[in-house]
Formats: sequence, structure tokens, C-alpha cells
Amino acid sequence: MLPAILAEITGNLTSALGLLAAAVGVALIGTKAAESVGRNPGASGKILVQAIIGMALVEGLGILALFLAK
Repeated sequence: MLPAILAEITGNLTSALGLLAAAVGVALIGTKAAESVGRNPGASGKILVQAIIGMALVEGLGILALFLAK
């Protein structure tokens, strides 16, 4: 009984840490993209595309962490 509860808690903590890392990654990408557009407004289209691709990749890793840790 106790090992099953401990395994469930450990899996939940692992998936939570993976999702927290994904959230931090998305926040960093968004922050740097906004900073880059502030420095060079003419490149906003290219920066937006790169930021969206980066965010999608980070979110994909977060989803993997959620499902593989369980």
C-alpha cells in the first residue's frame, strides 16, 4: 500500500517539475521575443515565427514529461 502511494506521489512530482520547466521555458522565450522586437521592430515577423516554433517545442517536451512520468 505504502509503495504504491509513494510511487504515485513521485510520479506526480516528476510531472509537475517537467511542466514547471516548460512554463519557465515558454516565459523566457516570450520575454526574449518581446525584448528583441523592442530592439528591432522591423524583424517582428521573423521573431514571431521563431518564438512560436520554440514555444511549441517546449510545450511538446512539457506534454512528454506529463505523460511519461506517470
